Formats: sequence, C-alpha cells, structure tokens
Amino acid sequence: MKEEKRKKILGKIRKNYPDFGPTLASEKLWERDGIKVSKETVRQLMIQAGLHQAKIQPEEENHPMRERRKHRGELVQIDGSYHAWLEDRAEKACLLVFIDDATSEILAAKFVAHETYFAYAGLCKHYFQQYGLPEAFYTDRFSVFEVNHKNVTGTDAETQFKRTMNELGIETIPASSPEAKGRVERANQTLQDRLVKEMRLEGINDYEQANLFLSKYLSIHNQKFAV
Repeated sequence: MKEEKRKKILGKIRKNYPDFGPTLASEKLWERDGIKVSKETVRQLMIQAGLHQAKIQPEEENHPMRERRKHRGELVQIDGSYHAWLEDRAEKACLLVFIDDATSEILAAKFVAHETYFAYAGLCKHYFQQYGLPEAFYTDRFSVFEVNHKNVTGTDAETQFKRTMNELGIETIPASSPEAKGRVERANQTLQDRLVKEMRLEGINDYEQANLFLSKYLSIHNQKFAV
C-alpha cells in the first residue's frame, strides 16, 4: 500500500472511528468514505498505529450450544439490556430485544426507560401485528416473567405477562442460566458495540430518534448476522 493511502486511511480512522474494531471500521470506510480496504488490512494498520490491540482469547468454560429450533417463530428469545446507548448524550436506557432462535434474526426491538410488563406488552403487540404469534417465548427469571417472591407459596402463581401469553396460547419458558439464552445475549453484546457507534455517527441524541433509527438499522443488522 502506498504511504499516501495508508496515511489517508489512518487519518479517517483517527478522526471518525478511533474506538471502532477493525471489521466495523473497514465497513464504515467503504460506506461513508468510499475507501475499500479489507478488514484484515485495517486490523494490521490499526495495530501498527497503536489504535488496536490484538485480542488474546481467554480459555472459557465450555457451554455446548443448544441446537437451534427448526422453524422461524417456534421459539423467540426476549431480553432487556440496560446500557449507556447514547453514551454521554442521554441517560442510560433499556433496549428490549426479540430474537428468533432458528435464524438469529432480531424481530423486534425498542428503547424504553425501564424493563416493565407494559414495555414488553407494547413491543409484543407490535411484533404480533407484524409477524403473528410465536409458539413460545424464552425468557430469563426477571420479575416481569416469573414470580420470585419468597412469600408466595402457591405453585400456580403467575405474573401478568405469563397470564397474558397463556390467554394467547404462547408458552413461556424460563431459562436456567444466562448461557442458555446465548443468542439474545450475544446479540446484545453486538448491539452494545455496533449500534452505539452507528447512533453516534448519525448524531442521534435522544431515544425518540433512536427508536426511529432502529427500524432502519435492524434490517442491516439482520442481513449481516441472521442465518
């Protein structure tokens, strides 16, 4: 690579994408600056310039992947992720995410102030109108989904969310651990990296704007990550 092009690439990265990973920086260089360069070349340039450190993969406890469901809509994993989605431009918020177990496609998402029954119910309504009813929702054991009070002795105690889903014929399955609903957990990690940076580039400063941007962003995200 000619030194002039190398300096131009690193200049763009330092100015616009200083905390981006090489893959995302490579994508943005092409989309926004018209500079086509492979992610591996960007990685090497960033390492040489001290903008990126090569990752050493830690040894992790092995959690065998649960086999995907065979059909879209059979099982939808749902979760809420609290994060500084707009960095220092707004307060922290919760992103509700519905992801299909068979395809890893994000079917619905919305920024809300808090993870509540009404927040989930509103997003369920939007999802049902667009796609119909799933066979089952896969949840964590948060109080919206499961009765966790120690003084509740009845085995038939249900949350409002669970009663609502029962009325609609949708099974709710509580996960036994965070690893069990790994698809939505991994999606949250990807969104906390990529979506945060995308919204920064777009100059989004409030969650009303962020929710409008989500519908456009999710189609791009699904093209990259759904199977």
